[in-house]
Amino acid sequence: MKMLFPGLVSVLGLVVGADSEALAQGYGGWGMGPGMMGWGYGMGWLWMIIMIVFWVAVIVGIILLIRWIILSMKSTSQHGIQEESALDILKKRYARGEIDREEFEQRKKDLLS
Repeated sequence: MKMLFPGLVSVLGLVVGADSEALAQGYGGWGMGPGMMGWGYGMGWLWMIIMIVFWVAVIVGIILLIRWIILSMKSTSQHGIQEESALDILKKRYARGEIDREEFEQRKKDLLS
């Protein structure tokens, strides 16, 4: 197989090799420094605990959201809008004064027969 950029590969090899060797010599042979932005070695445990707490909070939040949705759907179905009967509508119209007693009695008679 023919290499397209042999010079680039050798330059990258030199750069990567020089950096890893400098890091290994500078920090007691471990190959890495004290961590990102100087936080030190102990911060790994702290970030692990923070991530565990974060994901537990996300999972609990999802569970509570699903529970709330289910409970709101149940309450809506139990206390949903009930359809009024024609007689109930007639009684309300009579109570508001939209129709008089004679018309109320006539329509009530028509509905019940």
